[in-house]
Amino acid sequence: MVIPLAACGSASATGPAESAADKAFAALTQRYVREFPALSPVAATGLGDHRFDAELDEVTPEARERSLRFNEGVLAELSRISRGDLSRPNQVDATLLEHEARFAIWGIQVLKEWSWNPLRYTELAGNSVYSLMAREFAPLEQRLQCAASRLEQFPRFLRDVRSTLIADRVPRIHAETAVKQNRGVLSMLDLLVKPRLGGLVPSLRDRLDRAMAAARAAVEEHHTWLEKELLPRAAGDFRLGAERFDQKLAFLLQSGLSRQDILRRARSELARVREEMYSLSKDVVLREHPDTPIPVSPSAETRQAVIQAALEVAYRERPEAEKLVERAREALEAATRFVKERDLVTVPDDPIDIIVMPEFQRGVSLAYCDSPGPLDVGQKTFYAVSPAPDDWTPAQVRSFLREYNTRSLHNLTIHEAMPGHFLQLVHSNRRSSTLRALLSSGPFIEGWAVYTEQMMADEGYYGRDPLMKIIARKWYLRGIANAILDQSVHAGSMTREEAMKLMVEDTFQEEREAAAKWVRAQLTSAQLSTYFAGYLEHADLRREVQGAWGADFTLKKYHDAALSFGSPPVKHVRALMLDLPIPK
Repeated sequence: MVIPLAACGSASATGPAESAADKAFAALTQRYVREFPALSPVAATGLGDHRFDAELDEVTPEARERSLRFNEGVLAELSRISRGDLSRPNQVDATLLEHEARFAIWGIQVLKEWSWNPLRYTELAGNSVYSLMAREFAPLEQRLQCAASRLEQFPRFLRDVRSTLIADRVPRIHAETAVKQNRGVLSMLDLLVKPRLGGLVPSLRDRLDRAMAAARAAVEEHHTWLEKELLPRAAGDFRLGAERFDQKLAFLLQSGLSRQDILRRARSELARVREEMYSLSKDVVLREHPDTPIPVSPSAETRQAVIQAALEVAYRERPEAEKLVERAREALEAATRFVKERDLVTVPDDPIDIIVMPEFQRGVSLAYCDSPGPLDVGQKTFYAVSPAPDDWTPAQVRSFLREYNTRSLHNLTIHEAMPGHFLQLVHSNRRSSTLRALLSSGPFIEGWAVYTEQMMADEGYYGRDPLMKIIARKWYLRGIANAILDQSVHAGSMTREEAMKLMVEDTFQEEREAAAKWVRAQLTSAQLSTYFAGYLEHADLRREVQGAWGADFTLKKYHDAALSFGSPPVKHVRALMLDLPIPK
């Protein structure tokens, strides 16, 4: 049971004002870190807090009320602490904590995703097993006992999910995706639990057999409900609408960038980057076909054709569908070697493994970085890559592999692993306060990963190959398109046809990538904007710091400094790096 923070009292106001404020805030953060994981046992396991590993989340009205009271208590406690008397790092952390509490309350009371998004529950079910079995944070027998306990709670959990979801608020695309993902949790049992039953004491093995049987029956019952009851009645609008989108965007970005600011800069960057690609592509085309006539003042059609022709050269080199993970592993080795040889940033020695994406996670993105939680520092990171779906035609698989050609797979690996998410999150978890590591900023994390793609290409990764630069620019165009797509869908009325034109023609994405992104744009909101918005902030910060440091600027010095503050919004990193006032 979570103790409401407002009932805990605050530190005694003795000694200097700054010291008293910092002590009071330290007490609050300690209680927050100790108490808030109980609100979601599955999330707590992912964070590295293993006190609740045997419990499965509650999704009832009572559970939501507990969360509201908890976050209201956080705000009440914060209101009694003088922000101006806090140290600069604590001013940042207090701002992050207030923001997190307000976001949580808004999510429950305004967004109400708990009532219309079945995917949050398929993810919870899948992660309840995956988070216990993927990393060796405790002896196998202990983790399997916790898995058994959670599996035994599946009937209760899924029954509460069915009582919580309001069918006519559920968008059809969400219901369809839930049907596709639901049985994925059973693959976790087959892959991560069943192979480890041998050698267990008979009592635990028997308990796990019974728990898995109960969970399978519960998942199948839930599947029938999803198909026969939820899907036919799903009538919600997948578009958030301008008001809710703007509110959610502000919570996610924490930057001051408005939807209109992002659109203006996205359109400007779209034109600039396409011009860069054209300049690079001319040289590639002339190298391949020296007699190609390229006019001095080319038309828009000629520019499009030249860029596409250069991309076609890059698409010749692509991995075999069954060897994506193997090729990603090779790309990770190459990227790590380049970063170390060029001394671009301090490289940690934490472990990372490249895996096939678990089935319950598929259908939203091709890849992700699953880093250990900030309370599990040193555990293995997983860079997950999704295979092409089994039901795709040969033409669809070919489109998929053209998009994820050899150079794109290198770019993806830069983004997800080195020096992108894996490296950045290891730095964050080791070098920031526990609270700040828990309250990380999505735009900082995604923006850093996009920044590293462009930085690596500009520094000559892949043998200063012009095609690698073109592919990196294409990926940046994807981030730009993400931001335009995100707001045009949720705060506008963009159709699939309009979205496909933006992605396929304007930003050179293959049909399979664009089709998948259209689905993702419907399933998620505001998150697709974090890549571009975060990149803008990182790029702006580097230019500003480079100007301030002058001759003392080096990439390694800058990168290590930028990563030394954890993963707060970039505006806070700017203030701490340049000794500026802490933003509110």
